[in-house]
Amino acid sequence: QVHIAESGGGLVHPGGSLRLSCAASGNIFIVYDMAWYRQFPGKQRDLVASMTKEHIATVDDSVKDRFTISRDNSKNTIVLEMNRLEPEDTAIYFCYARVTPLKPIVTSDYWGQGTQVTVTS
Repeated sequence: QVHIAESGGGLVHPGGSLRLSCAASGNIFIVYDMAWYRQFPGKQRDLVASMTKEHIATVDDSVKDRFTISRDNSKNTIVLEMNRLEPEDTAIYFCYARVTPLKPIVTSDYWGQGTQVTVTS
């Protein structure tokens, strides 16, 4: 079993900051890409930021001046630092990891349950 655990969502005023953390745990052999997606009501999930196990980062243009992604391979964790938040950032944020478990050795995509981020005055 592979488990994806997210933390750090909440309510913040415009201009504020939040830090989203995600950890992959369990029966893990290799964790490849890890990422944060977000989903607006009635919309599909969109990539916010991702990082390969080689620490190559991809950040969506709409947030690249405000959001930063980092990763700790030793702990299988990623962190999304979100600064200068705007009401338009309000969404459910999902953590994603592409993982090869120890058993069975089948690489699959895993998702967290999602964490709500609300930016409002």
